[in-house]
Amino acid sequence: MSATSDGMLPGKPTVMFLCVQNAGRSQMAAGWLRHLGGDRVEVLSGGSRPASEIHAVAAQAMDEVGIDIRQTSPQAWSDEAIRAADVVVTMGCGDTCPVYPGKRYEDWELTDPNQQPIHVVRDVRDEIEQRVRRLMASLGVATSR
Repeated sequence: MSATSDGMLPGKPTVMFLCVQNAGRSQMAAGWLRHLGGDRVEVLSGGSRPASEIHAVAAQAMDEVGIDIRQTSPQAWSDEAIRAADVVVTMGCGDTCPVYPGKRYEDWELTDPNQQPIHVVRDVRDEIEQRVRRLMASLGVATSR
């Protein structure tokens, strides 16, 4: 999907969130985008070394705002999914994150919620919400909430 002259993507954009374990930041971002964007956006996520389960503290922080991320499980990213994405958002995976020419990339520097106290994870959650809202605005995706 190519951008229009104002930088917006026509139709339904696909966003891929990537991190190392796909158990915290990327799952929280995917949860926010699904929650706020509804069926107006396709949401994907993956990790370079997926954990066995979602970080409990990340799930707890998201539960507090009414978003259940426990229904998903960490997974490895696939080249096909990344190639299908219009926007790839990386979070802490550094050089292990794949880069494809012509893709729109954003790198979000965020504290890894793994083994952090809940007050730190709440701050990460709230920062991710604001970044997701800005991303949605840049894509021309209206919030459903």
